[in-house]
Parts: sequence; structure tokens; C-alpha cells
Amino acid sequence: MPETVMQCPLCGSGGSRPFDQGEFHAHVVENRICRACGLVYQSPRMTESESAGFYAEEYRLLQEGSADPTCRNMAAQAKRARSLLEFTRPVIPAVSCHLDIGCSMGILLQHFQYNYHNQAVGVEPGEAHRLRARENDFTVYASLEELEKAGQARFDLVSMSHILEHLPDPVGYLIHLRQSLLPEDGWLLLEVPNLYAHNSFELAHLVAFSSHTLCETLRRAGFEIIKFKKHGRPNSELFPLFLTALCCPVMQPDLAPVCPEHGVAFKRRLGMLRRWLLERILPGRAWLVKY
Repeated sequence: MPETVMQCPLCGSGGSRPFDQGEFHAHVVENRICRACGLVYQSPRMTESESAGFYAEEYRLLQEGSADPTCRNMAAQAKRARSLLEFTRPVIPAVSCHLDIGCSMGILLQHFQYNYHNQAVGVEPGEAHRLRARENDFTVYASLEELEKAGQARFDLVSMSHILEHLPDPVGYLIHLRQSLLPEDGWLLLEVPNLYAHNSFELAHLVAFSSHTLCETLRRAGFEIIKFKKHGRPNSELFPLFLTALCCPVMQPDLAPVCPEHGVAFKRRLGMLRRWLLERILPGRAWLVKY
């Protein structure tokens, strides 16, 4: 049975109101907005046990039409990996050990390893994609818990590309990464959909981030943002579909209350209207790759 989210995943407030209701592949998806901080999150949502089964067996089939790796998905991942590498390379000169959470077939690991010559480790719950990554000689675990039980050392780079929005407790998860898997001089690379340009509201997306709420999430988790970008690469030249951040842990996390964001519904409507107009005026530049 779906569970109702009683507290905001960012600020912990119990006050919320309806924000959006729609259908995603025959599933009703309802999102609410926190009255205190403005974070948009899915409620009701899958329980933890339902979610584990969903990612292991159904997620790829629902998203890509196949539980097995596809050529189309491989090409899309390669383009995203190149984009993330270009974002990271000017800031991080060297990487010795890289962990990619949600590594799929290991394409991001492959691109970073080719450039940094680092040890590469992944976490991937989908069996077919995990096996493909292992065939490419990467060490890949089914879960973060499995990785930690194996006694893996800390990683100087942890990446999470389109993973944070899938997590029921993004702040708590990032705190755990900072405390357990990253050294003081480590790096966190992450990318999420942008609420003000991306469709965002999918069955698997438990949180919909704006630039503001993503920055507040990282601050609350004890990270300092070193580089941040709104962009559409590799899908679009025109739409800021994605938010990409490169961060480092801080010695003394800023525990100040969450700074609220206002006008979220208006910004969402304005952003999606802009997207709708540009799709019709400049279709060639609007979509370079469908997602």
C-alpha cells in the first residue's frame, strides 16, 4: 500500500498542500508542496519495500520499454557521461577512487576512468544493467548496504546522476555519504531534473528540485557547492532541464533553518509555458535528444 509522507523531506515540516496530480504510465502520481520551505515532493508514494522491488524488476521496463540494456539508452548515457566529465574536469585534476551510485551499465564509470585512470566502483539495483557493468570489469554492488558490508574504502569522488530525486530522504542519504564514504577532501557530483523546465513528475521521482531547494538540501547535508549549472545538455540547447552541482564536504555543516522558496507554482507554470512556446518556435534547437 502507498505511504503518506507526513513530514517534508527537506525541512521536516508537517504542513503541505496539493501541488500537482497526473498520470504516468497508467499510475496516478500526486505531488504536494511544503508550506514552510516550498519543496515539492510525491505523496502518497511507494513504501521502502515496494520501491526496492520496483527498481530491481520494473523500473527499466517502465522507463525504457525493456529490462535489458538498449542501444538507445547506451547512447543517451554516453552523451550524459561526456557532459558530466566536461563539467567536472576543470575543477578536479585527479581522482583515485570513484563511486557512481545508480551506475547502470557503467558508462559514466568508463568515461571517468578513461580520463582519470582511477579505480571505479558502482551501485546498481537493476540486475541486467549491473551484470553488463560487471562484464566490463567494474565492481558493482546491488545496493549501498552491500557495498558497505564488503568493506570498501572511502572514495574521493562520489557521483549521483539522476538519483537524488528518487530517494525518500535526500538530506539523510547525503549526510550518510559525507560521513561514511567521503574523505574531508572528497567530491560529490550530482545531477537532477529541474522543476522549472523538466516534466519532473514521474512515478519514481519522489522529490522535484528547483535550484533553491537543491542548494538548501546540499547545505543541510553538509556540502559546499563549488560549481553549479542549469542546462539542457545533452537533450536541448534551449531548456534548463537539469541542475548539476559539484560539491565538497564542510567541516562544520550549516544547520541554520531552511530558507523558504516562494512563488514555486508560478515559476513552474512560467517555465513550462516557456518550454511549450520554444518547442513550437525553435523545434530544431529545442530537442537534440528525446528523453
